[in-house]
Amino acid sequence: MLRLRPYKKCDAQYIVTWIKDELSLRKWSSDRYESFPITADDINRKYTDFNGDCDEPDNFYPMTAFDENGIVGHLIMRFTDKDKSTLRFGFVIVDDSKRGMGYGKEMIRLSIKYAFDILKVDKITIGVFENNPSAYFCYKSAGFWDVQADEAVYYPIMGEQWKCLELELAADWVKTKV
Repeated sequence: MLRLRPYKKCDAQYIVTWIKDELSLRKWSSDRYESFPITADDINRKYTDFNGDCDEPDNFYPMTAFDENGIVGHLIMRFTDKDKSTLRFGFVIVDDSKRGMGYGKEMIRLSIKYAFDILKVDKITIGVFENNPSAYFCYKSAGFWDVQADEAVYYPIMGEQWKCLELELAADWVKTKV
């Protein structure tokens, strides 16, 4: 049974092993890290920066998914507005040996439940690169829908322009489906 708990610094030593190449790093973290490979210390330093520099306390939630055999996934949740009604998921990753087995979808579902039931948000957003269809369809299968943007957003990554697709999920919509 998959469960979700707050991230611990020791989780980073596992997460970095799931990132086998720079392509995987960039799909996971965009341009948030300068170079590949990253270390556990890099992740922990980044999370300290995210959490330590917040104008708003209690704004950033790194989470870890685990089952009876150990950790299997990770993501962050962060508020994007002052009234804490919109939460953004990011840095979503599943153990590369367990991808395609439903762990990602279940981790996202548990995170959605946490966001709406515990954090009491009205909306969750997430971005995914167009060249990452497995993640895109995972989010769609968990209930997210596409947001039609006025203009496409591109990130310069690895000498290319990567299109970012925006998705969201509203609490009102979830309540009607339960």
